[in-house]
Amino acid sequence: MFFRLALKSLINRKGSVALTILAMSVSIFVLLGVEHIRTQTKQSFNSTVSGVDLIVGARTGSLNLLLYSVFRIGSPTNNIDWQAYQTIANHAKVAWAIPISLGDSHKGYRVMGTSTDYFKHFSYGNKHQLTFTKGKPFSDLFDVVLGSEVATKLGYSLGDKIVLAHGLGETSFSLHDDKPFKISGILAATGTPVDQTVHVSLQGIEAIHLDWQQGVRVPGRTITNEQLESLALQPKNITAFMLGLNSRMATFRVQRDINNYHKEPLTAILPGVALSELWQMMGLMENTLRLISGLILTAALLGLSAMMLASIREREHEIHLLRVIGAPPIFLFLLIEMEALLISLLSILLAISALSLSLISSSGFLVSNFGLHIGHSLLSGNNLLFILIIIGATFVAAALPSFLAYKNAKSDR
Repeated sequence: MFFRLALKSLINRKGSVALTILAMSVSIFVLLGVEHIRTQTKQSFNSTVSGVDLIVGARTGSLNLLLYSVFRIGSPTNNIDWQAYQTIANHAKVAWAIPISLGDSHKGYRVMGTSTDYFKHFSYGNKHQLTFTKGKPFSDLFDVVLGSEVATKLGYSLGDKIVLAHGLGETSFSLHDDKPFKISGILAATGTPVDQTVHVSLQGIEAIHLDWQQGVRVPGRTITNEQLESLALQPKNITAFMLGLNSRMATFRVQRDINNYHKEPLTAILPGVALSELWQMMGLMENTLRLISGLILTAALLGLSAMMLASIREREHEIHLLRVIGAPPIFLFLLIEMEALLISLLSILLAISALSLSLISSSGFLVSNFGLHIGHSLLSGNNLLFILIIIGATFVAAALPSFLAYKNAKSDR
């Protein structure tokens, strides 16, 4: 009876109630959306690489090195000499090394030159190894391994041939069309930038650039595949490399040795520390977004309180009738609180539904443009806490009109 009476009272004032629900839904949508995307983005970034003790690149800031080597964002300040890479890779305390060479692309997706050690040692999330849904790692000079998204979005399958482009533009007229690559493998989805990467061998990168100079093909200079077979194709330089050490205890010592490498200026970073720096930089923006979301919710709750106050004045006759049939003042207090709670619950339901639909419909856009894999489960983490806070704040916002109804009821005795 109590619930039905509150529901019928809201239906009787459906115009103002609908507007209040809409305003609260928008504010809750913003609040939960900001928190969910913030949390998921953090998880997405943190799960991108694991098991890597050090990332080494030319002398630069730690964040810049992390972004271009792991997340394929931005560009390096310089390259690393191949001899320097070999010297460090052969260090007594280094277990394995993964070279990375960037600079080319295929239809907007980054091309990464590396070695087969990449498929053996690189891991993501909770030390998950890379796996193949089809095919195998590259073995021939012009083999290529595609990330899952590249294969899916561009409709490629094993055996197809693709042409790489010089530079990082989505549309390029500088194509290595004289040396196409054949797809030898397609990786399983990882939810990381690996999915948007085209993987080739370092020798393949060297082969397509032998008859190029300063970013353009040298006129009249053509190197055939037969000629390539007789060449060593050893890289002159690479962009960066990842290291796994024999012992975690040696991490800081090896990092110091690399940073003090005398033949060329190098930077060695710990991925976890660099990510912490990134989140510290983003902390101010995160708190600003949370504050704006909270202010929007506060405005909606004040609107709810104002609507309930206005309704009390309109319902003096209704309150009087309830008192005549024996309803105690506390009953009226709880009735107004119940109405506010119903408005809040309907707003939360609408906000969660709209946010889920938005995330589902925009998941492809977020992945292709930002490399973010945002989960669709909203009832987890801080969102549950925020929902409870919203319900509690609703009771507080409705306290004044509820007390006014209680006071009017007592004066009718």
